[in-house]
Amino acid sequence: MDKVEAVEQLKVLEKLTRMYDRAHKFTAADICKIHKIWLGRIYAWAGRYRNVNTSKGDFHFAAARAIPKLMVDFEKGPLRKFTPCLFRSTEEIIRAIAVVHTELVLIHPFREGNGRVARLLATLMVLQAGLPSLDFSGIRGRKRKEYFAAVQAAPTQGIHVYGS
Repeated sequence: MDKVEAVEQLKVLEKLTRMYDRAHKFTAADICKIHKIWLGRIYAWAGRYRNVNTSKGDFHFAAARAIPKLMVDFEKGPLRKFTPCLFRSTEEIIRAIAVVHTELVLIHPFREGNGRVARLLATLMVLQAGLPSLDFSGIRGRKRKEYFAAVQAAPTQGIHVYGS
């Protein structure tokens, strides 16, 4: 299944770059659309918020019942503030992408594919900024654990989880 999802992810990135231009302000509906376009041929529930609670090890993501409100807050907060990603400095661009990425992963709105949707969105944001596409191929094995640990640590590092 991972291989099928990966193939679809490559296809969808090309489509998404044609759909969303440099001036696009992303919304919660866009996040659902990205998920649906990517996984809609694989899962009937693609693009819809999860209705079950999930965790990874001892880390619990947002409660399923809170997801609709969290996504509204996410749209009114980070998505409104940081998209389109047209900042002057590299530091501002990095911060914008980091906040949006972390917030989305912590909300974890879907049953499957949240990190990859967040990476697709990060790639679209970096392209909005006029920078080269991001390469996430190095997030495997130990690096994957470090990536997830960094996301988990975000609330204690001054990044606010909207709606919590």
